[in-house]
Amino acid sequence: MKLVLGSSSPYRRELLSRLHLPFEAYSPDIDEARLPEESPTALVRRLAEQKARAVASRFPNHLIIGSDQVAAVGDTIITKPNNAAHAVEQLQFLSGKTVLFHTGLCLLNAQTSHLQLDNIVFEVGFRVLDDASIQRYLAKEPAYNCVGAFKSEAYGIALTTHMRGDDPTALIGLPLICLTEMLRAEGISIP
Repeated sequence: MKLVLGSSSPYRRELLSRLHLPFEAYSPDIDEARLPEESPTALVRRLAEQKARAVASRFPNHLIIGSDQVAAVGDTIITKPNNAAHAVEQLQFLSGKTVLFHTGLCLLNAQTSHLQLDNIVFEVGFRVLDDASIQRYLAKEPAYNCVGAFKSEAYGIALTTHMRGDDPTALIGLPLICLTEMLRAEGISIP
């Protein structure tokens, strides 16, 4: 079956290309607002599934991949800052804290309606960041389109005290270890 990545993220496209499987990317148009009292796990699982289902209507004979990510400190959810001012605010808030990055992953077989859904959590400890450190980081890595303005695979690594999790690609936005298991369950051969 053909694969479709339900995402406009260049990071997810790059990650999926690592599997050397042909795929198309199509951006789903969904409302990503958090529901009242929705947990980070419930939020990313819901959005990953909604993205896959939104794309499935256009690609009814494909395997559809949906994914979404948020960072959480307790009940506070952090998303993409989208601009410099919010990036500074987010990094000031994350300073000295341990943050859980939740990545929801959905694989939907649009032909059979078989759905696989998971949430992969990755823990990141941020060192104490002063304003000068934040400004230096953002000048070199303006990660405004990354959750928490944090790009772990690049200069963002300098902001951390530790990172813990089973799949480092989950932190970038598409957990490939979990995805390869889901694809195998759908009969896709991956070494």
